[in-house]
Amino acid sequence: MNDTNEVGGAVVGPVEAGKKSAVTVLGILLCLFTLFEVNYNLLQPQSALAIFVGIGLVLCYLTFPASKQLASHPISQRIDLLLAVLSAATCLYVVVQTEPLFETTWSNGFSLGNRAGSETQLDYLVGVIGVLLVLESTRRSIGLIVPLLALSFMAHSYYCYFSIEHDLPMLPDWMLPHAGQNMKDIVSTTFLQSLGVFGPAAAVMFKYVFLFVVFGSFLEMSGATKFIIDFATKTFGRIRGGPAMVSVMASGLMGSLSGSAVANAVTTGTFTIPMMRGAKFPKHIAGGITAAAASGGALVPPVMGAGAYMMLELVQPQVTFLTIMKAAMIPAILYYLSILALVFLYSRRLGAASLNAEELAAKKLSGFEALVFFSALGVLIGLLVLGFSPFRSVTGSLAVILVFATRNKKLAIDASARREALVGFFVIMFLHQLTLYAQSISPDLMRPFLASSWVDPRTDTVSVILVIGSLLESAIVGMFGLLLFCLRNPAWRPQVLTAFTKSAKNGIALVAASACVGIIIGIVQQTGIASDFSSVIKGVVETNLFLALLGIMVCSLVLGMGVPSVVCYLLMATLMGSLLGELGVLPLVAHLFIFYFGMMSMVTPPVALAGYASASIAEAPIMKTSMAAFRFSLVGFTLPFMFVYRPALCLLAPPGVELTWFAVFHAVVAAVFGILALASGLAGYAKHALGPISRGVLFLAAGLLLAPLSKIGDVDAGIAVDVVGGLLFIAVYLNSHWSSKQ
Repeated sequence: MNDTNEVGGAVVGPVEAGKKSAVTVLGILLCLFTLFEVNYNLLQPQSALAIFVGIGLVLCYLTFPASKQLASHPISQRIDLLLAVLSAATCLYVVVQTEPLFETTWSNGFSLGNRAGSETQLDYLVGVIGVLLVLESTRRSIGLIVPLLALSFMAHSYYCYFSIEHDLPMLPDWMLPHAGQNMKDIVSTTFLQSLGVFGPAAAVMFKYVFLFVVFGSFLEMSGATKFIIDFATKTFGRIRGGPAMVSVMASGLMGSLSGSAVANAVTTGTFTIPMMRGAKFPKHIAGGITAAAASGGALVPPVMGAGAYMMLELVQPQVTFLTIMKAAMIPAILYYLSILALVFLYSRRLGAASLNAEELAAKKLSGFEALVFFSALGVLIGLLVLGFSPFRSVTGSLAVILVFATRNKKLAIDASARREALVGFFVIMFLHQLTLYAQSISPDLMRPFLASSWVDPRTDTVSVILVIGSLLESAIVGMFGLLLFCLRNPAWRPQVLTAFTKSAKNGIALVAASACVGIIIGIVQQTGIASDFSSVIKGVVETNLFLALLGIMVCSLVLGMGVPSVVCYLLMATLMGSLLGELGVLPLVAHLFIFYFGMMSMVTPPVALAGYASASIAEAPIMKTSMAAFRFSLVGFTLPFMFVYRPALCLLAPPGVELTWFAVFHAVVAAVFGILALASGLAGYAKHALGPISRGVLFLAAGLLLAPLSKIGDVDAGIAVDVVGGLLFIAVYLNSHWSSKQ
């Protein structure tokens, strides 16, 4: 009897084959469910999140073994399967006890949310198992840091309760004592109710982050990734050290849509690191440049690693997407300007070469791929600016990508299958538009799926916004029809399966981590420990904003070393976002500050995940590559301080102060000169190689220009300090110019 099967060209056992099939099916289900539910909202919020987290946890246990050494052991595989089944069961229990459809199974006729504080023994048993499964899945997917942090918050809350109940010594004030919670309350808060595992962190992943993971996978399938590399090569290839500048530009363009530092480094680095090696860059430098550039991609609007959309939920008072995009634009440009300047100067000191004519001639820009890239970006930004929700906007942009994919001749799909897919999409759109006439006679349950009217009822005239919204609804329905057609069609199936599976696998760690962070956020919000924490920190730093910023920077960097940057941002914004507001920082600027340092953790040794990814491609030592990445991204560590003290860089002004063009001009000019001075000092090159004294003067000039110094005592010294720094920078460059002429 044959106990093996062939999967993907490799011979595997029946268990492994079944696991791969399950992962594929669940990956498709996760992507389709997320796309469908965020657009149509048919389920209760907690039920939708329970399904989302449940599928993610099952995928985690089927994908990440408890230990790599035991991955192929039969007992380990059975345990993984058991934990996957338990994950599905616990999350399904939450769905059944929440959805009105299953009301007959509710205890005393009350849903899980309405029996808070009086849950049944079965509720608590499911909750305990669920919490343990979340902790273990997070350990498997991203490591021990977040699970241990979650356990410490639960232990802290329980000890506070236990010490009061048994008249034991209270915790000292610096350990933030509070009334605490007993074990049942902890389980209720963290798993059974809507503050914990199925709370704000999971909601952000569900509504925003995971959608962009799917978006990035299909964007890569469409061919837009190749255009980004080719466009950057054509732009900088002729310049000495051009391959490194290609990496910087490609990462910026890629990051503006993908938002993932590690994925960005792997995607662009595969092409650009070999080019840099051919241009005489050392291996670790090539990897470091790629990692530094890739990490900045999540700081570039419109995607920003989905940080912009999380800020829509977290910043209070609420801000618009356009405000966030405007605030992030200048800092993102300055970050990439700093890397380009440093690469440009370092290349000259190194004597790096440019790309040869043959390599440049081989890079031919594809008009089709350019159209895909700019159409996807344009539709995404356009819909957001017009006021459509982020999930509607990214779904609409995804529909555009899929339509263009039907015309991509580089995909190994015959013409008839392309034609059927394209015609089917527009036929579905047309038929859906006809449902305009059924709105008044259809049952309420069907109305979310019907096209909305083009006519504004207030003016009884056709509205352009309503027309766009109605066509967007039809395009989304057409997109689902196109995806289902592709899954059924043998020619299309491999392409779409690859994109769905890649999306799901890239999202597993994010789902598990957000569920675990939800445990922490649930404890924090239920006990009020965040306000106590802010009060203690504020008491330590008193009114010293700089010390508070320094402390938040260190916490963000340390936490971000072991968790995805978006998870780091969620946690730090929950714990410390209010502190900066109390110290006078604009709320949006405070959240950008926290988000920046979450991203900078990707290039901060000893755990620099983007540096690790680049080092593996460059075949360079990990720590040397990570240190190089840290050096090339150094301006990224000064920019957040700059825009806190100079909010004009974010096109914002403090309350009661009017934003002026002079304030913006002053802040930008000071930042540009400071960046150039720092880049020259780090590269050790101006018109020629610089000595220690010249480099020291440049570092001093950069410090004066970039330092968050606006007042000395009661004297406004900001402009004077910037002028001194600028003069020092100019003096070094003039001296270098004259020396090179002699």
